[in-house]
Amino acid sequence: MSKKKVKKYKRKTHRGAAKRFKVTAGGKILRMHSGKRHLMGTKKANRMRRLKKLALVHKADAANIKYLLPYA
Repeated sequence: MSKKKVKKYKRKTHRGAAKRFKVTAGGKILRMHSGKRHLMGTKKANRMRRLKKLALVHKADAANIKYLLPYA
């Protein structure tokens, strides 16, 4: 009897998530801050510097994002 090879399905990366999130070497997920699109003149420079930096995704949301990025 010969065994049939079962083909493993390839998952597709969610392109919207791929553009919004970055995975570190340690497996943590980074995201951008919101609030930088418009009305920058009213925001203080210190606040804008803080918003410029990347932030970690909360671990409660990380599992959903890892599902969207199967090969990250």
